[in-house]
Amino acid sequence: MATTGQGRTSVRVNVAGTGEANVETGISVLDHLLSLLATYASFDISLEVEPGNADAEIVGAARALGDSLAAPLRAKGARGHGAAALPADEALANVVLERSDRPAVFSNVDLSQARVGGLATDVAARFLDQLTESAGLTLHVRLIEGSDTQHVLEAIFKALGVALAEACRPRSAT
Repeated sequence: MATTGQGRTSVRVNVAGTGEANVETGISVLDHLLSLLATYASFDISLEVEPGNADAEIVGAARALGDSLAAPLRAKGARGHGAAALPADEALANVVLERSDRPAVFSNVDLSQARVGGLATDVAARFLDQLTESAGLTLHVRLIEGSDTQHVLEAIFKALGVALAEACRPRSAT
């Protein structure tokens, strides 16, 4: 279990959990996406961000979650890499990640002009950029199929959850 406080942001993550999520970022779309991530990763996540402007809430949530995942990703014996392809209705996303000293996001998904829940969906891009920086990850996101913006985001966060869970698991003895 990891606990972090970033100003008025607090997070607890149990990577050996059951998928319980209590997420209050102030952005309902992001709350939903992070709850999906927790469910698909089987991580127990409690995340609360002090209300403010949307950018500060996104950065605070991503930084806190990334900081909490950095140690489990680097724990002795942890795989440190993961991959998953998951659907959400017509959308199919592939996410591949690896712990890295040179964090970066590589993606073929451009949702900068789309809107979900009244917010620009570059919310996801900003969140993923900050998450990878804080957790120390190289992240590849590929949209294989998808036309509905909400479904595309759900597929990405589901696949991200599975890939993170795989990366935090111990290497199998072979």
